[in-house]
Amino acid sequence: MLRYIARRLIILIPELFIITLIVFLIMQAAPGDFLDQYRLDPSVSKDFIHTLEKQYGLDQPVMVQYFKWIKGVLTGDLGYSFYYRRPVVDLIGERVLATLILSLYSFVISWIVGVILGVVSALKKYSFWDKFLTVIAFTGIAIPGFFLALLLLYFAAKTGTFPVAGMYDVNHSKMTVWQGFKDIFWHMQLPAFTLTFGGFAGLMRYMRGSLLDVLNEDYVEFARAKGMPERVVIFKHAMRNAINPLITMFGFSLSSLLGGAVITETIFSWPGLGRLVYQALVQQDIYVVMASTIISVIMLIAGNLVGDILLAAVDPRIRLE
Repeated sequence: MLRYIARRLIILIPELFIITLIVFLIMQAAPGDFLDQYRLDPSVSKDFIHTLEKQYGLDQPVMVQYFKWIKGVLTGDLGYSFYYRRPVVDLIGERVLATLILSLYSFVISWIVGVILGVVSALKKYSFWDKFLTVIAFTGIAIPGFFLALLLLYFAAKTGTFPVAGMYDVNHSKMTVWQGFKDIFWHMQLPAFTLTFGGFAGLMRYMRGSLLDVLNEDYVEFARAKGMPERVVIFKHAMRNAINPLITMFGFSLSSLLGGAVITETIFSWPGLGRLVYQALVQQDIYVVMASTIISVIMLIAGNLVGDILLAAVDPRIRLE
């Protein structure tokens, strides 16, 4: 197991190098750069623009810029944000916590609700509850996330039941710890529901289909023929195999925790990492985008690694070595 984990972590190094190089070249291939907004302003002198190009290193060849950035990454320096005029590490540090709070909350709820309702739907096949849950699932899958977010935003604006946008109240700094926790929790409900609704709907359908397939297997019928209680047959034998496809999905879901809420964060003005990266792409703030690429790659490798380890733990037939 440890050799397998070490091998996967070693593979991460060339993957990071190749992916970041590709993203860097794509960003550089796009027409213009961050300083175009100054070049289009007739009141800004050319000398000032040249000074900024030298300051930000934009006057150097592309590969020189890339390897200077790589050298900085190795020392913990992710670059400098042109738009915010701050180190990228500071920006990422401020936004990661907000995204983690929202994503983890939605992630846990969607997985718990999705798996439980999927099992219920499979065990109550073709009953009223199965049909009712199927309608809910197809509704969650069919409605685009941005459209649901806009509907919830309209609902909040009309009723005043939930905060319209943001993560804090204007008086958050004056609140006690408990009041501050409730303030963030209340602001989080609408964006979290947007992320959860589509997530649990898909998981529920996967869980239902996987469990129904397993329940038709010969070994399940054999276990029933031996007189095992139905509860033991389902939860000890059938569920262990039915959960395997979802564990693979679990790994991929973990990889999107820090970058899977871009649209939701933008619509609800949630001060998270996804919104920061979107603004960086619009402004061609290249080093913020590169830092987010590193985070995404690491999360993807880590998520897949966790999924493989969990799969080996659940299914004794799988040997990672």
